[in-house]
Amino acid sequence: MRVIILKRDQIPGWQNLRSQLWPHLAPEEHRREIIDILSDAEFNAVFAAVGRDKKLHGFVEASIRMSAEGCRTNPVGYLEGWFVEPRHRGKGVGKALLKRAEAWALSRGCREMASDTEVENEASLAAHTALGYEQVSRLIHFRKPLKES
Repeated sequence: MRVIILKRDQIPGWQNLRSQLWPHLAPEEHRREIIDILSDAEFNAVFAAVGRDKKLHGFVEASIRMSAEGCRTNPVGYLEGWFVEPRHRGKGVGKALLKRAEAWALSRGCREMASDTEVENEASLAAHTALGYEQVSRLIHFRKPLKES
């Protein structure tokens, strides 16, 4: 397995993996986000884990943010999306992806890396913790539809 910067011909595979990570998003929304990410290479990067079979086994989307919850420096590297196919988990693929994203952020002047996950996503919490990330806060979002009276 190799970790490389995503190539143009791997975009369909990346979109397929994104749809597994975020199944609630419509294909059009994935395409729009992909275009946004790829259109700003100064502040965004996508790395892919490619197996001997030349297929994508995982990806990480990283960005540069001006600040992040719990961070003391700026700019901050940020893990926007991180996914490894279930059959390839526990084999170091996620760690390799993370290390590549961290090296990219460091090369752009970042001294900290941040991330987030859903409160109930225990697998993501465990993976982040195992790779040296510390939890700095928990946040629950609320919504309420408004009706005219």
